[in-house]
Amino acid sequence: MKRRDFIRVSVLAAGAPLAIYLPQGFSPVRAQAKWKVGFSQVTTIEPWRVQFNKDIEAEAKKHPEVELIITDGEDKTEKQVADVENLIRQEINALLISPKESAGLTGVVEQAIDAKIPVIVLDRNVETDRYAQFIGGDNVVIGRAAGEHAVKLLGGPGAAKGKVVEIWGGLGTQPAHDRHNGFHEFTDKEAGIENLLDQQSADWKQAAAYDIMATALRNHEKIDLVYGHNDPMAYGAYLAAKDAGREKDIKFLGIDALPNEGVTWVHNGELSATFLYPTPGAEGLRQAIKLLNGEKIEKKIILATMTVTKENADQIMKDNGLL
Repeated sequence: MKRRDFIRVSVLAAGAPLAIYLPQGFSPVRAQAKWKVGFSQVTTIEPWRVQFNKDIEAEAKKHPEVELIITDGEDKTEKQVADVENLIRQEINALLISPKESAGLTGVVEQAIDAKIPVIVLDRNVETDRYAQFIGGDNVVIGRAAGEHAVKLLGGPGAAKGKVVEIWGGLGTQPAHDRHNGFHEFTDKEAGIENLLDQQSADWKQAAAYDIMATALRNHEKIDLVYGHNDPMAYGAYLAAKDAGREKDIKFLGIDALPNEGVTWVHNGELSATFLYPTPGAEGLRQAIKLLNGEKIEKKIILATMTVTKENADQIMKDNGLL
């Protein structure tokens, strides 16, 4: 049998000292947290979501008064609904949620609100304004930045020319529509730009984007630019073009700008640019704590974006210890 060392702890029991023996190195569980905060994450597979969770977990470590409960919706609306219902039963003090679909999660968000649980919506919105706060990037602004950059790459305003493949994120999510609309505010002004696909969705997945691009390459002899609604989809399209021997003839744009993904791919010359979409995890928890402490919070917080090209990709990678 493995030998264990024990330490002796003396306490008072019914007025008399009582010795309790605990394993060496044992430390008592900390006092119960003041607040219980639930976070319903849509999936933990996508790299941006992984970073999202890391950010909120790192923030939680700074707040011993908070017990953070994270659930994984496994990229399924029905699973995420069940997760939130379970969090409501656990009588959490606040709910953070990043929905898979706007419509599909609205009902359960309203259930939480009806149960007097304040809700902070992160990244993707829901179809009610009864929540306490929304935190996320402005996807229309990000789409505009991508559209403006695409026009520049294709010859500039008034002279841009080229055939464009757009690979959508989830068609049921508002960010995908916003990224599409912002992009087309610029590209639709250019008579020389032709859009080759109509709402081809890869549901934010690299492998699905590879398949969409492989089909596009077979059907179109010339493709000048690919716009993916996130970096993994843009990179999946790049890999398909590389396998077809056509990657050098095409510009690739993505969104997210994670240092070890989109920024690295820009640094490597595989993507022409990516556009920062910061995760709202840390800010979401900070705002929930403010709310629970009785402080007023804004209805909406929009996180800043930036364009990442070869010129600044190297510095971002250095700052993150990747170069």
